[in-house]
Amino acid sequence: MTDDRPYDIVLFGATGFTGGLTAEYLARSAGPGRRWALAGRNRAGLEAVRERIGLPDLPLLHADATDPASLAALARQTRVVATTVGPYISYGEPLVAACARAGTHYADITGEPEFVDLMFTRYHEQARETGAKLVHACGFDSIPHDLGVYFTVGRLPEDAAIRVDGYLRAGGRPSGGTVHSAVTALSRARQTARAALGRRRVEDRPSGRRARGMPGTFRYVGGWALPLPTIDPQIVGRSARALERYGPDFAYRHHVAVRRLPAALGLAAGAGALAALAQLPPARSWLLDRVRPGEGPTPEQRAASWFKVTFDGRGGGERVVTEVAGGDPGYGETAKMLGESALCLAEDDLPDVSGQVTTAVAMGEALIERLRRAGITFRVLSDSCGRGWEGPGKDAA
Repeated sequence: MTDDRPYDIVLFGATGFTGGLTAEYLARSAGPGRRWALAGRNRAGLEAVRERIGLPDLPLLHADATDPASLAALARQTRVVATTVGPYISYGEPLVAACARAGTHYADITGEPEFVDLMFTRYHEQARETGAKLVHACGFDSIPHDLGVYFTVGRLPEDAAIRVDGYLRAGGRPSGGTVHSAVTALSRARQTARAALGRRRVEDRPSGRRARGMPGTFRYVGGWALPLPTIDPQIVGRSARALERYGPDFAYRHHVAVRRLPAALGLAAGAGALAALAQLPPARSWLLDRVRPGEGPTPEQRAASWFKVTFDGRGGGERVVTEVAGGDPGYGETAKMLGESALCLAEDDLPDVSGQVTTAVAMGEALIERLRRAGITFRVLSDSCGRGWEGPGKDAA
């Protein structure tokens, strides 16, 4: 990628809820020499964001998710594009295409497996040729899980079979954009399965190694662990297939942890009901009408929100328990994660990889160190005997 582009980073979608938080984060964190801009179709909305973050001279660029020509022009002007415009299955593809074509690094906060798989089959090879890194899931989906497993594996013996269990505990409220993305993804189960099959047909698999990520199982391990069918174990599995450090036989299981059995059963029933309602158009419309994109929790609600992900890793006769933790998972910390991902792609000396890659493959240790400095903790909880860890139910919701 040439260095004569006028911008290092462009944030697309700053007039949305999470986009606005990301703009605020970049205003605090991008250094004085960092060339960055906001992009979107609503000039007045962008001007309002610029005024709110206190940067009256920050450049504003026109770009419309429904106008591929404007996105192509945007991608040619910057080294990195960070986007919060979703649902990505509806609005995301033209920007991915533009970045793959222009050799521009791309980061988003999608948690939509169908979108990620379709973008792989359509643009991975082109991005490899142009040198673009296409990095999806740079928010709460899936940075704590992807980099948390990466951090854990690095503390286990090399060349050994490794098993890691992840347990999520969190407290917070979703934004309208997140609700719309989740309900849309749940309503497209058949399309998601087709996209996954299409990816498997063309994706290279490692020879002589095995690596997989999957939802966990319902069980008691110092607290109640339930399977968590999000995109996170898929992302972890892709990192493991790409990086030999994960060993010859790697498996990851993904859970949500709660302390009490009634809460566990209620959570499982609620998730099942939401998935069922999302299949029915009238019910889906009713769900989507409850909140609008652009709405989200108040600053006070975000300040009271938190997340912890505990990883129990075993391999080569050793055991390590680690934790990734932070504040408001969906919004404050997601804005931080996306902002730091964009800065990392723009500034840091990174592995020489391209195409559709995960955060662990694209940025790894460099992004972990950035997030640590930004206040997200990555720490070891116990030694190889497991001392000091009381199970994933401790302090659970």
